[in-house]
Amino acid sequence: MSSASVAPRSLTRPVSVGGVAVGGGAPVSVQSMCTTDTADPDATLAQIGRLAGAGCEIVRVAVPSAQALDGFERICAGSPLPVVADIHFDHRLAIESCRRGASALRVNPGNIGSWERVDAVIDEAGAAGIPIRIGVNAGSLDPAFAEREDLTQVEKLVGSAASFVEHFRERGFNDIVLSAKAHGVPTTVEVNRALSRALPEVPLHVGVTEAGGLRQGTVKNAAAVGTLLMEGIGDTIRLSLTADPVEEVNVAWDLLSAVGLRRLRPEMVSCPTCGRCQWDLMGVAAEVERRLAGVRAPISVAVMGCVVNGPGEARDADIGLAGGRGKAVLFASGEKIRTVDEASAVDELFAEIERRFT
Repeated sequence: MSSASVAPRSLTRPVSVGGVAVGGGAPVSVQSMCTTDTADPDATLAQIGRLAGAGCEIVRVAVPSAQALDGFERICAGSPLPVVADIHFDHRLAIESCRRGASALRVNPGNIGSWERVDAVIDEAGAAGIPIRIGVNAGSLDPAFAEREDLTQVEKLVGSAASFVEHFRERGFNDIVLSAKAHGVPTTVEVNRALSRALPEVPLHVGVTEAGGLRQGTVKNAAAVGTLLMEGIGDTIRLSLTADPVEEVNVAWDLLSAVGLRRLRPEMVSCPTCGRCQWDLMGVAAEVERRLAGVRAPISVAVMGCVVNGPGEARDADIGLAGGRGKAVLFASGEKIRTVDEASAVDELFAEIERRFT
């Protein structure tokens, strides 16, 4: 895909999460997190299967207690995706997750406790040969920064993240991915810009935490993560939504496509309609969008409201329809293929898509 308008990617240190490259110029990877009970491995594996089908590349699973460890081990053994153990508070769960098959750990040193406990986690991950994502948020900062009134929230987050990275490095551990998350768009952008400057070699996991439901969360993530990706910042993304995690993956791929970095599935190009429109543009567009969900081809598909200007305005589209009164022009790359009846236009479009692209 063309990325001429996207800033050059920051060249970070490559890290491997179960064979998925993060950083080092690798494509921006898509992550999500399971919402199922880890103690129920069958339900969790079923959800991971749906996430993989949607294009998820790395999945995170909560390990909240020792009772979840047996399920976590089965999940790691059966998952088609690399599994990251999400750990809070209890360093022993992180250590045991390394032994049960985790492809990576996600920990916040600010809530693990003493440095001795953090060091035990670092040593176990090093012995297992798996990376650690250091996750920092406003609620769990390095105590040296948390209570300082002379620092902004951004400075506290960046300072905490940098101090944790320094400690890991002093321990000889460099397989680090870093995230510093906030629920606000400006803070998310400012923090990640600052981290990219302060630690240019460390891969960044970016996203807006506690972003909200499907509509609000999509807007906030698109604004923040889209801005960062356009500036060349970010190696892996999770677009948190209070929704089915498959929606996180769908939105992530739509965002990567929109900014010109990666495209997994079709992009639909459609005009907003106006008083000149003489066919059911909204209905046709909705049906095309629904049916495109089952197409795995990185193509652009246009649905236009005007047979006169439609093919020209959507010349960059791989294929499309431009409708008029009872008829539609089926076109590819701006050139007319044939005229079809409005009633059969969508079927004709998808028959052509199948013939040309699948």
